[in-house]
Amino acid sequence: MACQVDEKLIGPDFKNSGETNSLIFLEDITMKEIKGKEKNIRMLLLNARYSIDYYQREYKWQTKHLQELIEDLTKKFLESYEEEDDRSAIQHYENYFLGSIILCEKDGSKYIIDGQQRLTTITLILIYLKNILKNEKQRVKISSLIYSDVYGKESFNIDVEERNPCMSALFDNADYDAVNDASESIHNIRSRYNEIATFFPEEFNEHVMIFFSDWLLENVYFVEITAYTDDDAYTLFETMNDRGLSLNPLDMLKGFLLASIKNSDNRNKAVDVWKNWSEKLRNLGKDEDSEAYKTWFRSQYAQTIRERKKGATAKDFEKIGTEFHRWLRDNTALIKLSKSEDFFNFIDRDMQFYLRHFINIKKAAQSLTKGLEPIFYNAKMAFTLQYPLLLAPICKTDSEEDIRRKLYIVSSYVDIILARRIWNFNSITYSTMQYYMFNVMKEIRNKTVGELAEILINKLISEQINFESNDRLYLHKQNRYFIRHLLARITDFIETSSGLPSQFTDYIAEGKNRYEIEHIWADHPERHTDEFSSAADFAEYRNRIGGLLLLPKSFNSSYGDLPFAKKLPYYFGQNLLAKSLHKDCYEHNPGFMQFKENVSLLFKPHAEFKKKDLDDRQLLFRKIAELVWSPERITREMNV
Repeated sequence: MACQVDEKLIGPDFKNSGETNSLIFLEDITMKEIKGKEKNIRMLLLNARYSIDYYQREYKWQTKHLQELIEDLTKKFLESYEEEDDRSAIQHYENYFLGSIILCEKDGSKYIIDGQQRLTTITLILIYLKNILKNEKQRVKISSLIYSDVYGKESFNIDVEERNPCMSALFDNADYDAVNDASESIHNIRSRYNEIATFFPEEFNEHVMIFFSDWLLENVYFVEITAYTDDDAYTLFETMNDRGLSLNPLDMLKGFLLASIKNSDNRNKAVDVWKNWSEKLRNLGKDEDSEAYKTWFRSQYAQTIRERKKGATAKDFEKIGTEFHRWLRDNTALIKLSKSEDFFNFIDRDMQFYLRHFINIKKAAQSLTKGLEPIFYNAKMAFTLQYPLLLAPICKTDSEEDIRRKLYIVSSYVDIILARRIWNFNSITYSTMQYYMFNVMKEIRNKTVGELAEILINKLISEQINFESNDRLYLHKQNRYFIRHLLARITDFIETSSGLPSQFTDYIAEGKNRYEIEHIWADHPERHTDEFSSAADFAEYRNRIGGLLLLPKSFNSSYGDLPFAKKLPYYFGQNLLAKSLHKDCYEHNPGFMQFKENVSLLFKPHAEFKKKDLDDRQLLFRKIAELVWSPERITREMNV
């Protein structure tokens, strides 16, 4: 066996998300030949074509996997980047290792045995960069890594026939209609691509993105391991997955805590408690067991966080995220663990309490739960920082109702902050919000309901951005996902306030019957030359939120191109926000009319939809947003 692997690149940077990421026990494998070589992304993808056997699994990465990858990449890049750097300085930036990929080369083709999740995701990120960068030379360079011509055959670097229409649409910067019967891979590819923009830090402007794209291509590495028969490739794959199962952080935490309990009866009880909660967490979802402990430790004990400057070292918050077992062992004094009884109580009392509420919070994030609705809304914005924030104020002495009230107050605060930032074109990415949310978490730790509400209301009052600070919110490619969410919330608020049942989950659902953003003005600037002197001015106005609705995709396909006057009768058959454009909405509709009067909203019918009409709707939507995301929600909960 020939094994040529340079291990100098292998390090702790890559976090396992369901694929092999280490080179282990290769010397024990009996096979004809394997070759291993480190390759950066440019070397791996330039003029390359990889196939996936029909029995390979689907592309399964979810939001959290994409978010973690982008945040790790951008964090590693920012550790080296300086604004005054020349692009040539990138060659001296730190490298990042993305694990190993296993290939089988046969019949003149390369088949991915292990690594398609990461390679597919990297390809989606490259497509995103190609689409947003204005530098044409950089766009061409990136394009050559996505789509190439090898021996006269044009193909994507990962050549899977059923995915090609979707990939082509994304490559051309167009939306793709993933129908209900599309494969799991197609749905996940479309969803993950649409989320990419939400995870890049706010400071990543065009200049930074060019540097980042250079770094991504040249400084991010895989180790490519190639076998030349199916048997050898799968022997390698199985060996790397089945052997060397070293203890993970959760195993090591368990061992440390249990070994510190000297009383055998207490230790046996602690073992049963641990096993019971581990099963509950695994039933909640993959990796939720580790996430639960990270969330708990951060919420109650983290005192420090990495400074936002070059060369800063990891502190409590980061260490808990990567090595929580070691962090706890090094901080037993902080947690007041010294005697055997302390360790037993930590499992029997503290662990059971916080894991129970972590599970309740995660369930509320998965489906609308009465009294905890904002947790679900925040989860739909992929805002994972809410979880340690939610656990921070709750105490073991709290009643169940006080815990619910605390969770509602904190999640409402997060909901309001996110909506305000989106309304003002501010980023809500993890890296942008992490430092701020950490400080809030520390401030609200173990506070009473009244103290908690007062702190968070004062923070909202002191915030410099609100809905009034931007009267020109508009749709663009990077905020489409968030604008759809805002429209869903606004529409749902009007309907439920008028006595109708909530349809929020329908408004944000994916699939063939999904709701999409509808422009009241069709994309025909020639119809509006009396008010707009250029197509660009028309386009900017057309995309303002006051000119948007959320309607079934089938409606947009059938009527979206029509002039307003012809669409208006059809709007009356849709949701209440669309109906409100029609005069008949204001007749025989007591619930809506009562709501309209109670909150003094300037709803009115529109026989035509000119620039002034859009301005009126823009103001109306802003007023609705101020009601939906009003701090009064927190005040009411405080005064219950």
